[in-house]
Amino acid sequence: MKNSIEIITASPEETIKLGEKIGSRLRGGDCVAFKGGLGAGKTTITRGISIGMGLGDEVTSPTFALVNEYRGKGTSLCHFDMYRITSYADLETTGFYDYMDEDAVLAVEWSENIESALPENPVVIEIQRIDENTRKFIIAGDERFDDIGN
Repeated sequence: MKNSIEIITASPEETIKLGEKIGSRLRGGDCVAFKGGLGAGKTTITRGISIGMGLGDEVTSPTFALVNEYRGKGTSLCHFDMYRITSYADLETTGFYDYMDEDAVLAVEWSENIESALPENPVVIEIQRIDENTRKFIIAGDERFDDIGN
């Protein structure tokens, strides 16, 4: 059963710090499934996740590439954009299923477009845009994330 926690950030910097906390708790095989509209902050929090995983802050939106890979000495991060994915054939072209076989963390923007194809027990992060800088994050995952807001 998934636990859920709500966290409000008031700036992109706070969103990155939240991502760092999340990234430090992730391990190979985890899938982070993002839900949230355009401009919600999915790439910003992924930048923090990358930092928390020790991979640096050079994260960019995978909108046109569909997937960006960030590799380091430890676990890799594969950042997907599923905005334009509307079928299993489209999903197949991203190589998504191949990445699931790696010992990597998958960060999936627009995960609702491929919900039935996600691995079991993803960490679901719903992002609600409150205003230009303020975001509400609803994080549903296992016990690793219970105290993430502290």
